[in-house]
Amino acid sequence: MSNSKTVIINEKTPLLMLAGPMFLELFLNTMLNNVDTLMLSHYNEFAVGAVGNANIILFMMNIFFNVIAAATTVVVAQYLGAKRFDKMNMIYTLSVAVNFVLGVILSAAFCLANPFIMTFLKVSPEMRPYSMIYLYIVGGGGFLMAVSGVMVQILRCNGHTKVGMWVTLSINIINIIGNYLFLYGPLSYLNMGVEGVAISTVAARFLAVIALLIFFYATKTGKISLRYLRPFPKKLLFKMIKIGLPTAGENLTYNLYQTVLLSFVNGMGNDSVNARAYCNTLIAFAIIFSNACAMATQIITGHLVGAGKTEEAYKRVFRTLRTSMPITIGLVSVNALLCRFTLQLFTDNQNIIMLGQMIMIVDIFVEIGRCLNMTFVCSLKAAGAYVFPLLMGLLCNWGLGLTTGYIVGVALGVGVAGIFIGTATDECIRGLLVMFYWYKKKWVGKSVVEKKKDVLNLEEN
Repeated sequence: MSNSKTVIINEKTPLLMLAGPMFLELFLNTMLNNVDTLMLSHYNEFAVGAVGNANIILFMMNIFFNVIAAATTVVVAQYLGAKRFDKMNMIYTLSVAVNFVLGVILSAAFCLANPFIMTFLKVSPEMRPYSMIYLYIVGGGGFLMAVSGVMVQILRCNGHTKVGMWVTLSINIINIIGNYLFLYGPLSYLNMGVEGVAISTVAARFLAVIALLIFFYATKTGKISLRYLRPFPKKLLFKMIKIGLPTAGENLTYNLYQTVLLSFVNGMGNDSVNARAYCNTLIAFAIIFSNACAMATQIITGHLVGAGKTEEAYKRVFRTLRTSMPITIGLVSVNALLCRFTLQLFTDNQNIIMLGQMIMIVDIFVEIGRCLNMTFVCSLKAAGAYVFPLLMGLLCNWGLGLTTGYIVGVALGVGVAGIFIGTATDECIRGLLVMFYWYKKKWVGKSVVEKKKDVLNLEEN
């Protein structure tokens, strides 16, 4: 396989070379998603809530897609680091093919189950038609999301992090233009509304898949062909599922945990619910940098571990933390200082603003812990230690975050800020535990690629 255009990633790779484009990609995604919501809110008051209900289901679908996508990041990075180029086309083809098939199956299943899902979620009669049509169209095209997720990870691991940024920018612009055409522009006479928004979303994702495949071949990153799957590499697939399931489980348990916390907040009144929602919008921008650094370090760590450079990988993660932690603290501190003014962009309700100020102060500690978690958990997964983060998530989310949030926020009557205190306890304690696990080098020896000459019996004999 020709690998001449793959960017060389090693212990000398500058962090910002990979993290910079990822930061812009995440920033654009966060900003433009909010614009998307704003456009719908001016169209119909029920549309935003209806699409929000549908997106809960689509997010759950995406967790399943991330099983293979997360495993692809680990396997591709380690095999590239070990210079096992002879296996790359097989890995690329397997990842794309499996997620495509999974995407088609889940898309069909969720469309068939659409009426039952709406009943289970107790979607109101006013929102139900909007939610159902959105889920039929966007959920029916879920396989596009499955394929694009894998393709982005493959290109990132090969050092092409800018492609994700440009594709994200392009599809969101296309999506916004499509929304405008259907909601307010020349196509508004069709009165398609949410249906039109769903169509523009699927169209943008389809174009994204085409663009990613074109870039994949244009850069000679590799080839995708079913002939690379003969004989079918069952052992590699099982290995990837074994890597991806704990990651999906960790994401699932965290979101279930956050859902339970939200139920606590719902019992505190509309002001508390709105304060949480507005603050989460501001927080989303503050955590982007540490998230980008963590994802970039995951790729670098995977390459180093695959190359057998465990000491370099060990040191590199702490170097990342020395960069990401001070900047994260600075961003969330500015967020806390300015929230009295920034919250006025959303509301003039002084009670909501007061609650928001309390939340943003507590969030400083939440983000310190989250920065630790993202940095070390991503690196542990890249090194092949994917079970420990899941165990810590289960223990700390439910044993610390939920109980502390309930005791402080509900039982002691602190309110929504008390819920965030529970989250801060979870993030900080869990962050220290995963950092200690990395410090003690418990991850050494868990590499997917143990030796360059070892094919790990990934093919059928």
